Amino acid sequence: MPEVKSMFREVLPKQGQLSVEDVPTMVLCKPKLLPLKSVTLEKLEKMQQEAQELIKQQELALKEQQQPEKAE
Repeated sequence: MPEVKSMFREVLPKQGQLSVEDVPTMVLCKPKLLPLKSVTLEKLEKMQQEAQELIKQQELALKEQQQPEKAE
């Protein structure tokens, strides 16, 4: 890259200390999306739902067995 000539001349002190202040700035990064439910919680809910469906099926089968007995 060609060096750009400036209107101002750089001046460094011959005596004393040279200090440079670095102003900290906030660095923004991409937001991280977190799941609302953990994988374990989703598995537990699925197992519970399957168990409830199984109970409903068993109850329906039990009712069907009892109805023909009452008709006789």
